[in-house]
Amino acid sequence: MRLGVLDVGSNTVHLLVVDAHPGACPLPAHSHKAELRLAQLLDDDGAIGPQGVDRLISVVQESLQAAEDKGVEDLLTFATSAVREARNADDVLARVRTETGVELQVLTGEEEARLTFLAARRWFGWSAGKLLVLDIGGGSLEIAYGIDEEPDAAASLPLGAGRLTVGWLPGDPPAPDDVRALRRHVRTEIARTVGEFSRFGPPDRVVATSKTFKQLARIAGAARSAEGLYVQRELKRESLEGWVPRLAGMTEAERAELPGVSEGRAGQLLAGALVAEAAMDLFGVERLEICPWALREGVILRRLDHMESV
Repeated sequence: MRLGVLDVGSNTVHLLVVDAHPGACPLPAHSHKAELRLAQLLDDDGAIGPQGVDRLISVVQESLQAAEDKGVEDLLTFATSAVREARNADDVLARVRTETGVELQVLTGEEEARLTFLAARRWFGWSAGKLLVLDIGGGSLEIAYGIDEEPDAAASLPLGAGRLTVGWLPGDPPAPDDVRALRRHVRTEIARTVGEFSRFGPPDRVVATSKTFKQLARIAGAARSAEGLYVQRELKRESLEGWVPRLAGMTEAERAELPGVSEGRAGQLLAGALVAEAAMDLFGVERLEICPWALREGVILRRLDHMESV
């Protein structure tokens, strides 16, 4: 069957269409995305403003049309931290439901971490052993660890690259004092969670998902996305530590000139790098592998599993 998953994230609204059936690898058939940066559209009271809601509804309608055009049989829809944490989340969800007919499922941070972990486990397989999975989104950082398809520990922290950029790094380039303050904040938040994971012992493999990690790996020398999904890509902490001060001294326009960095994500790349560096350091990770599958694939896999069990 042809499945679609509509992901209303903190940075983008992304429709992924796949051809899939239980027991088979989902094959991408179409991708439709629009950058909304909902995490950056919150007003001083933490609400998504009228213009942001109007734009969200418009993009959801565009995605529904794209799903219909591509023959999607079953559409799964969900929203993550930007909608979840908005003060007017209920009103936003009601407007989307009334004007588009879409009932967005709001995932908790822990659900995000668990579904992303499932996707990574299926991608790397049982031979990967104990996995530590890191995912930096626009609004939050997800961490999960385990040896099965359900992680033994999962956490979500408010350390998304978009959220931190807006709240901590107003300059272009940012002031050194602001960068240091954000670095301290990120490390303090991550350090609080390390014990929850370290009690299970060291992982056999550390993997990362998300656009942020992919872009950091790319500027550190990983293969281009055009070379395909199955090319192994990794990020070494030593390389990342060398890039952080360089990114801190660049303007947004200069970062956008780096290989693999999109113009829309360039502004938040430094914040993402500070989170990635802190996580790798505090969890004792020297190198990690980039996983092509993430939350959207996890949602699809969970749906296929449910179909198989019925």
